[in-house]
Amino acid sequence: MPPAPDPEPRTVPAAGGAPPVIVAAGGPAGHGVAAVPPAQGIRHAMRAFRHRDFAIFWTGALVSNSGSWLQNLAVPYVIYSITGSAFWVGLATFCQFIPVMLLGPLGGSIADSHDRRRVLMVTQSLMAAAALLLWAAWVAGVRNQWAILGLVAVSGVIAGLNIPSWQAFVNDLVPRSDLLSAVTLNSLQFNAARAIGPGVAGVLLATLGPSWAFLLNALSFAFVLVALALVRTRPTVAAGGSDGEKVLRRFRAAMRYARTQTGIAVGITVTVLVGALGNPVFQFTVVFAEDVFAVGPIGLGALNVALGVGAVLVAPLVSGWDEVLSKSTITRWGLLVYGAAIATFALAPTYAVGLLALVVVGAGFLAVVSATNTSTQYIVADHMRGRVMALRVMVFTGSFPIGALVQGWLADRIGPRPTLAGAAAILIVLSLILGARRNLLVRLDDPHDEGAPPPSRQPEPRSSR
Repeated sequence: MPPAPDPEPRTVPAAGGAPPVIVAAGGPAGHGVAAVPPAQGIRHAMRAFRHRDFAIFWTGALVSNSGSWLQNLAVPYVIYSITGSAFWVGLATFCQFIPVMLLGPLGGSIADSHDRRRVLMVTQSLMAAAALLLWAAWVAGVRNQWAILGLVAVSGVIAGLNIPSWQAFVNDLVPRSDLLSAVTLNSLQFNAARAIGPGVAGVLLATLGPSWAFLLNALSFAFVLVALALVRTRPTVAAGGSDGEKVLRRFRAAMRYARTQTGIAVGITVTVLVGALGNPVFQFTVVFAEDVFAVGPIGLGALNVALGVGAVLVAPLVSGWDEVLSKSTITRWGLLVYGAAIATFALAPTYAVGLLALVVVGAGFLAVVSATNTSTQYIVADHMRGRVMALRVMVFTGSFPIGALVQGWLADRIGPRPTLAGAAAILIVLSLILGARRNLLVRLDDPHDEGAPPPSRQPEPRSSR
């Protein structure tokens, strides 16, 4: 008996990490005949915007994160102006992100067992209050680096409870078919804010001073809070286990689960490389603007704008051609380009060359982070989503501040150029080694979840409203 025809076009995974093929409607199932060209292009990349709730949330988050980048640039600027030390700049990064890592298990457990929208409304309100407190301290004349770092650490504590729910919340706003678009556009929003916020911050720091950067950040949280009040999320699957189950026990279960999913494990490994070796380039923009290029606060803002511009430019390629370029291909080449661009910035003979290099750094960062983040979102079972995303956040927010602290310490002793160039060289070598292990990278394109509970034991969906 001949095989039944497919009722409609469908995507069939290809072997070896190649892009999926589209089987034509009415064609024989299993033959893998590419009769329908895969969707691609800018319109395909932006498909998540067709969903009202995602569009509302994205817009509010863009304004709010633009405000956050005002503070993210103002804090290292004032710390460096007070201390003149790259190590202290690294310490500011450490104080901001280490609480996120330590609170990851609790944040992930909250994301899996509570209404994520309401969790975000609470945490975003608290982060607004912390930002307002930093503004008040600066206006009151506080110029002690320890006091500023303490207030930054308070924001980090709240962010530790916020980020896992934020990462998992994107999945609640769009259907699975549009998840890559949503994840990439969420990264695009974050990096567009990186372009807008520092550009404004550079002007403010040069004219009105840091207090305005701190105040505008506090006020910007109102936009995301309004967006969260307006959105309606899709039903999600509640985490299993009783309310009395220990947070650490549930998080250990998530770690065991992640080890069974090679694609998730590979994505987390790439996150470590990006966080420890590559991401400290963001803190070094302050050092390079002051001591290497001598361009002042406006030039500093432009360096950070370049990072955001690069991410904005590459986002349509990552999301719009996802059915042509596999996530393993994007990760393999994106990581290599990312490392090479950081090395170019470290050795840039002029400010203009450094500026162009940072555009490529931002593009490489967005490509790698979006591809690995999307792979994790595709692979993970919904009942583990919050905890696994928290694990990913923990790894990144642990490797980044440690890398920033070590590189800041080295920069004070051997200089910022050799420190950054050395980290870039290590990143390039490790990316080449990982790229040669194609049997590992290809698992980023495998959506199979071996750890999901059987259908008969799936917990009942819950509405997050």
